[in-house]
Amino acid sequence: MTASSRPTGTEFLDPAILSRIGNLEFVAKAVVEGFINGLHRSPNLGSSTDFAQHRQYEPGDDIRRVDWRLFARTDRFYVKQFEADTNTNFLAILDVSPSMRYQGASGAGVSKLEYACFLTAALAYFSSGQRDRVGLATFDHGIVDYVPPSARHLQQVLYALDRANRAGKVPGPGEVASLERSAGSDAVASRAVAGEKPAGRASLLAPMKKLAESVRRRSIVLLISDLYEDPQQVFDAVDHLRGRGNDLIVFHLLDKDEISFPFTDASNFVDVETGEKLPLVPDYLRKEYQRIVKAHTDKLDTLARERRIDYTLFDTSRPIADALYAYLGARERFNRVR
Repeated sequence: MTASSRPTGTEFLDPAILSRIGNLEFVAKAVVEGFINGLHRSPNLGSSTDFAQHRQYEPGDDIRRVDWRLFARTDRFYVKQFEADTNTNFLAILDVSPSMRYQGASGAGVSKLEYACFLTAALAYFSSGQRDRVGLATFDHGIVDYVPPSARHLQQVLYALDRANRAGKVPGPGEVASLERSAGSDAVASRAVAGEKPAGRASLLAPMKKLAESVRRRSIVLLISDLYEDPQQVFDAVDHLRGRGNDLIVFHLLDKDEISFPFTDASNFVDVETGEKLPLVPDYLRKEYQRIVKAHTDKLDTLARERRIDYTLFDTSRPIADALYAYLGARERFNRVR
């Protein structure tokens, strides 16, 4: 099959990524509710290998469930009950705002949005293989595209990822978030990192509130964004989904240029969200910029830990397979020891 004849969106299903994570499991931390056997723990008792409790035998019970060892000790009939393994919803929420289209000053790598599409496609494919229901929401100022979670919606998710990646124009080299002096502070900060939003800039709040209305059963909810907003506002928005008992994951995507600020030439820096320009001499600002970015990511990590939300910072220069393998491996280890 040639590249042109492949189904739309399957370019994001990288065999190298899928083979690297194929021996792991994407298991919900929270108790979920489902109706077919999968990999997740259910609040209902059913058929599984994980023992839950005994109860007294009642007429009609399957005698294969009788605990004969316990009968030998007590001379009473008890049946064994087990935790039911079940499926769940996996909903990926993808930021498609202009800043997500930045792909570094050289323009040689993938954009943050493309990186996010590969991550989303891999996890959706992975979840679908576990018989989970998969869905996708993309947002900018509001919800742009929505594919409700379903056992049959993997291909629709891939179509939506393709639409998201094709829409809009990728910013040119050097078009990073503008830097400016923060009001009331002697520190020079990225407007986005400092959480300051000019008029018209969208926030996470409206899309998260809207999506919270559609997530009616406990799910694994993955937010992928560059989080160019104040950390407290980010988690105030995410809390609308957290309050429904969902297992929340936040992938924070940044280009390596946005982390290290390697620019050397004095030039105009463009805020890709608003188009504002600011002339800067990078050498004078680099250390302060790096300090503020680190403070921003540390604050996001702290707020996520307080809420028991998975937060992971992804540098888009790191191979996707390696980054995703490291995350899923850590998550699997957590589930084994909980």
